[in-house]
Amino acid sequence: MFALGGVDEMLFDSSLTVYGVLFLPVCLLVALWVRPGDLLSAPVVVPIAFAVGLLPVVGGADGLGARLMELVTALATQAGWLYAGTLLAAATVLVRGVRRAAARRRTASASRGPRPSSRAS
Repeated sequence: MFALGGVDEMLFDSSLTVYGVLFLPVCLLVALWVRPGDLLSAPVVVPIAFAVGLLPVVGGADGLGARLMELVTALATQAGWLYAGTLLAAATVLVRGVRRAAARRRTASASRGPRPSSRAS
């Protein structure tokens, strides 16, 4: 996101809308590429990446205080993109987790073999 923020600054004159639109596919990719054992970390990392990526986008060339104020303002005004990306990552992780659990159940039931009939013959 930091690199995309830099690209946004150079090509689109620090457009927060462009940054938000670029943020959504990154959230989806993060949720798809994370290892199965780390699925719960994807929705946690997304807001951190959003904030780090805003650093090159926000103005505040007058010093650290101005940059921090611009960062807080951008986080407040662009919360919709942040929530949408986090929701997208969480939903993707949830679907992956459900599919993983179902595959584990199928594998476990296949390894046990067929169940004996409960009817007396």
